Amino acid sequence: MLSVNEARARLLENFHPLDPEILPIDQAAGRVLAVDITATQDLPPFANSSMDGYAVRCREVATASREQPVSLRVSGDIPAGSGQPLPLVEGTVARIMTGAPVPEGAEAVVPVEDTDDPRDQAHAAPELIRLFKAAPPGANIRPVGQDIRVGQLVLPAGTVLRPAAIGVLAALGIPRVEVYRRPLIAIFSTGDELRELEAELKPGQIRDTNSYAVAAAIESYGGRVLRLGIARDRVEHVQAKLQAAGAAGADLILSSAGVSVGAYDVVKAAVEAEGKLDFWRVRMRPGKPLAFGNVRGIPFVGLPGNPVSALVCFEVFVRPALLKMGGHRRWEKPAFPVTLLEPMHSDGRESYLRVIIERQGEGYVARSTGDQGSGVLTSLVQANGLLIIPENVTEAPAGSVLSAWVLEAWD
Repeated sequence: MLSVNEARARLLENFHPLDPEILPIDQAAGRVLAVDITATQDLPPFANSSMDGYAVRCREVATASREQPVSLRVSGDIPAGSGQPLPLVEGTVARIMTGAPVPEGAEAVVPVEDTDDPRDQAHAAPELIRLFKAAPPGANIRPVGQDIRVGQLVLPAGTVLRPAAIGVLAALGIPRVEVYRRPLIAIFSTGDELRELEAELKPGQIRDTNSYAVAAAIESYGGRVLRLGIARDRVEHVQAKLQAAGAAGADLILSSAGVSVGAYDVVKAAVEAEGKLDFWRVRMRPGKPLAFGNVRGIPFVGLPGNPVSALVCFEVFVRPALLKMGGHRRWEKPAFPVTLLEPMHSDGRESYLRVIIERQGEGYVARSTGDQGSGVLTSLVQANGLLIIPENVTEAPAGSVLSAWVLEAWD
């Protein structure tokens, strides 16, 4: 058996970013840039006001205060969206709205609340305004290029297009962008005991849980799902699923169950008939029967059949593979220290235990969600983290500090 680190390293060597595609930016959220984005214009493109107020020359309001207001004539009214305003006349101010261009000659903007402008309703600009506050040069003015300069590398390749990045693309007038393609993941479950969700169960039969749980996990990390259904415990049935995945152009094939050492665990034989296996056991708990190989050049991962084992192995091995294919530069799941509120036990394999993590004082504490059996799926529902007990550690007393992963659901 391989250690977790050895198995993960061997597996991830086989995954690389997929070919890019061009998408409209309103369809690109969460995707990863395949090319650098360099600014072709300044942002903002013109100096503009960051407040509703009055554009002024600083020296003309230098003595303004509540006790001794400065009164000046209003020579202009500049709404947002107007063209270039007339220069500011000496000895006057111009009313200006947020986002409106600053007139030539103006050095600052005095907010409307520091004037006697009756701002509680829409009205024409007054002829005379009293200002109650001085303004230093540049106050409440966004200068040209404050955010972005022409020629600046704004979004390097590898950037995840979160909402703010989409906003930057829109501000620069970039309607389409080159991003890495989302991987297509073919999934199927194996087992004579499995039935589809709506089928009537007979004695000894169970519903196919894993294909739904694993499909949800794939989609949560940016993959596309190709469902291939249930394969019976026959080599030829599994081979048919593998061949269907290849015909559909899958980037990765995932199966669940059938990779252990039972008489009816036929997935290994089917994979070897269509390709080859690299490894099929890992020193971890849950999830020892994990297989990795390729089928006619397509990477294959055989997840364990127990639902918790399948989802934990997905987090450890498949999640980073999906992220690499999607162009992500950082695929390692961050770990942070937690203090145990109760003793935890392991059998010496690297263990991923379901826990509830909470803030306590300056740090975090963790407690078990209960039964850690690999078939107890509700214990994973209740968990917001996975506690990692290192290999060769069998007892972790209360008060021990260990590393933990945060799961995506953090309530």
